[in-house]
Amino acid sequence: MGEAKRRKQLGLMPTVHPFEAQLDASGEVSLVRGPDDAGLTEIIVDALKATQSSGPAWASEYRTSLLLSSTQGGTLSTVEDVEAIAVPDLRRITGELALGPQGNSSEQVSIPVEGGAIRLREQRHSFDGVRWQTLAAPRSPQQVMSALQNNAAFNLQGELIGQFAAEHWQAGRIDIEPDPPEELLEALEEVAREWHGETEELWTEIHRDRMEDDDAPVPLVRRSTFELRLPAPLQNPLSGVFAIRSGVEFIPVMESDTYSLDGETWTSYADPDAEVDGSHLPPELANIFDMATVGVTVYADGRVEFEDDVPAEHRERIEGELRDATGAGTADEWAEWTAQMLTEIYGDELNVPEGQSLPVPAAVRLDLPEDALQDPDPLSQTFMESEVTFDGTQWRDLFDDMPPELSAFAAPPSPEDDPERLN
Repeated sequence: MGEAKRRKQLGLMPTVHPFEAQLDASGEVSLVRGPDDAGLTEIIVDALKATQSSGPAWASEYRTSLLLSSTQGGTLSTVEDVEAIAVPDLRRITGELALGPQGNSSEQVSIPVEGGAIRLREQRHSFDGVRWQTLAAPRSPQQVMSALQNNAAFNLQGELIGQFAAEHWQAGRIDIEPDPPEELLEALEEVAREWHGETEELWTEIHRDRMEDDDAPVPLVRRSTFELRLPAPLQNPLSGVFAIRSGVEFIPVMESDTYSLDGETWTSYADPDAEVDGSHLPPELANIFDMATVGVTVYADGRVEFEDDVPAEHRERIEGELRDATGAGTADEWAEWTAQMLTEIYGDELNVPEGQSLPVPAAVRLDLPEDALQDPDPLSQTFMESEVTFDGTQWRDLFDDMPPELSAFAAPPSPEDDPERLN
């Protein structure tokens, strides 16, 4: 006891503030007991709101714990089976806010906060707010595996939201591509920090663990992709979910993780010897620009001209498939296809008033992958439009500015794009 007092006086032990918090199904948090200081209360409440599950995620967490604790009879296969299990609305969590130096404890769940950490000790639940219960932990790994094998519902997944790449610089900057839903941006940045390491020490430790080299140079920047899904009906501990934030599952796509020592040359964690595309495009897109292609011109009247030699045994089939895909040779179908193509390419840059139609091109140039020429799959799934002509003479690059022939349908600039309206 004397040693503990001495360490505390020297500032070698944290100052501890015990608390008990109550959460409802929506994630609202209130303290049943805790520190009198409003600032400390706010730290606890905000941390629990940010990290504890709510809504469908809480339902999934509770039902999973119930199954893994072996107190639930029967087997579950479908969403309906899972949803038949009643979920309590109330939870109480006991723990402590520890400010100051943190010791290592593998027995507690710890939430980092400014100046210290929140340690969670016990969670209880209640259906009526009177009788509180605690679910037993699984007795052994064998019990967990048995539950996973006997309940096919553990293989069900939540709806996919999307995949987002986080480029995280050691200095702190994080860039996300593509733009995530606004309400998930903060959570995505938070998860990226946790995944890469929130401190300089953790950044180094996690990287070297991935490299299995205690002397590996420390990267300047790391890039990871996260798959975001709505909560699965049950939380499969083998699913790869790293975190659940804002009611969303965050699943690292580890095979795509890369790092850079200088911010320019990238290395894959999964295959350090592999050449990594600096654009970070998915492999199927990164390779498309190096793909050998055959140029083809398709005319409105149905003619098809190849710029390169095409095996005679495939020519007739390819011509027919291109006419079917583009509507060439049939005026209405060609007009419909070209209008759809131009609309998809130029998107919000176009504004076609009701009752009017876009000009109809005389011809379109396409690029066909050579590998697709002998592929039985429809060519419409593989070709890429590259140029268009409206008079048969002047060709317009579809990846350049909007063709002047479409200027009458150019959408007016938004206030953000119009400097005169901003002045």
